Amino acid sequence: MNFPPVRRTARIATALLVLLLLVGAAALIRAHRTEPSLPSRPAAERPTLLLLTSLPLVFGERMSLTEGGAPALTALETRYTVVPVSAADAATLGRAGLLLMAHARAQTAENLVALDKWVRSGGRLLLLADPALEWESQRPLGDPFRPSPMFTDTGLLAHWGLRLDAPAEKGPTSRKMAGREIETLSPGKLSGSCSISRDGFTADCALGQGRAVVVADADFLDAGRFEKGPANLDSLLAELATLESK
Repeated sequence: MNFPPVRRTARIATALLVLLLLVGAAALIRAHRTEPSLPSRPAAERPTLLLLTSLPLVFGERMSLTEGGAPALTALETRYTVVPVSAADAATLGRAGLLLMAHARAQTAENLVALDKWVRSGGRLLLLADPALEWESQRPLGDPFRPSPMFTDTGLLAHWGLRLDAPAEKGPTSRKMAGREIETLSPGKLSGSCSISRDGFTADCALGQGRAVVVADADFLDAGRFEKGPANLDSLLAELATLESK
């Protein structure tokens, strides 16, 4: 009986080992991602998404047109025509049916009434309400352009039957959103009469003909701070896609 040379056997064993490693790596990737990233939409098919935020997503902290948008904005623009807005007033909300409020500044009582009416008339809202924001900022405390350290709720959540609590412990952790695992910092906890996730991270509220999804965090949008930051943005897009379809 003839046996292959030792070198040939070693090459075959090495090739098999590489193949096994590739298969294992592919399985590991599938385990960390329940679905592939949502595909980009052609520009002509991107619905309007109003963006109301105090976070430096559009211009950066220096408010420079040359600084470019944050990775979260880049991800949003693959599927939406993003229109930054300064307030949730009736005239502004009438421009679209989808709104992302990402740790927005406190709204006037008149605007809150308009927002509630807009949602109940069929609007779709994704509200990121962080009770313990840890977004890094070079602006000093008290600067009006520095994001608030906590979501400035002026009665909107209570009106929808929700309560938002600060985290019992601060620090890095993981949560699930839209069926995906994300990394974040010190998320809060929601409770109340809407459909609440088991960990209190999200609340899905059916309101009249519309819907509002509330997330007890906004730090996850700062994708560059996290090892799996792109997965955070995948979750954001997936949550918006689900909101669109309901």
